[in-house]
Amino acid sequence: MASLSAWFWNERFWLPHNVTWADLADPAPGVEYPKAGHLLAALPIALGIFAVRILFERFIAGPCARILHIQSGVGRRAQSNAVLEKVFTSITKNPDSRHLDGLSKQLDWEVRKVQRWFRQRRNQDKPSTHTKFCESMWRFTFYFYIFIYGMCFLWQSPWLWDTRHCWYGYPYQVITSGLYHYYMTQLAFYWSLMFSQFIDIKRKDFLIMFVHHLAAVGLLSFSYANNMARVGSLVLFVHDTSDFLLEAAKLANYAKYQRLCDFLFIVFGAVFIITRLVIFPVWVLNSTMFESWDIVGPFPSWWLFNILLLILQVLHVIWSYLIARIAIKALLRGKVCNDVRSDIESSSEEETNTPTEGLKTPHSPRGENGTNGHCAAAKGQAQNHSSW
Repeated sequence: MASLSAWFWNERFWLPHNVTWADLADPAPGVEYPKAGHLLAALPIALGIFAVRILFERFIAGPCARILHIQSGVGRRAQSNAVLEKVFTSITKNPDSRHLDGLSKQLDWEVRKVQRWFRQRRNQDKPSTHTKFCESMWRFTFYFYIFIYGMCFLWQSPWLWDTRHCWYGYPYQVITSGLYHYYMTQLAFYWSLMFSQFIDIKRKDFLIMFVHHLAAVGLLSFSYANNMARVGSLVLFVHDTSDFLLEAAKLANYAKYQRLCDFLFIVFGAVFIITRLVIFPVWVLNSTMFESWDIVGPFPSWWLFNILLLILQVLHVIWSYLIARIAIKALLRGKVCNDVRSDIESSSEEETNTPTEGLKTPHSPRGENGTNGHCAAAKGQAQNHSSW
């Protein structure tokens, strides 16, 4: 274990030339440098955030949903049928035509009736709009809080106004209480997302989002351990500017304020594109790649950090294109198209498949499948947060 630890914390990788861990281990009285051990503090904070979320959804978000008359139940439940239930739980939740024909003959039902049963049964397991509203309200509250906190903290920080201060004196840079709390809160939140993802609304991109949260935790931990927290705080702030807007759009959608939802999504798209395609490369990448080269010089972890940020920028371009395409469709059509990440099948889809036996779901086409499609799509693309 000692050999493994020595290999992992190799000074030649983590620190600039002629700097050792011993140089950072014993600072002057009242001075504190970031240490890897500080990262452990994020775990109990994450549990606290998770507990606060449970209380928030129950005592704040829940009553707000009821005031807005947001439904807490699901649509019509599938009638009890042992044969179909066994197929649903053991074989497939979305049978193909061969299975449908076989079940139709076995039960002496019309194929459309069997299709409808499986649609109802699938929707029966879907979370209600009430549940999704509470989840989004919690995320909106946290994202808005951390955005305001970051803005207030960075407003007083010299590296917000002159990014070269991210590198002056590096790595002998004091970790202030404001920077420490900003980093630990962000890190703890992503740890809490990893915990809560197993009880949250299950979506098709569960594994992708789990890897995303894991990558966010890794990047935050990496930048803190080698004391790149100053520029890391700028990266976090750039990403925080759009997250709460997306959640606000989703809240408006669940409350069926369609115009407000579309407006908020357009604003979200504009802010996302400006911050990710203009501010991030011009302001942050310019500092991490060129200013740091002139002031500190390259070293192995510097290369890795910049490669990861460049990969993130490529993702920004892809996500911005997808968001812009959805936003343009929203402007041209007056509403947005459906998305594969939508949490529940639409009544319009059912009507297309079974024109004479359309089943009304608790979410109207203009609500769940009008705008929530792009909200959910953007969330998967932007997070995800959209976070680094």
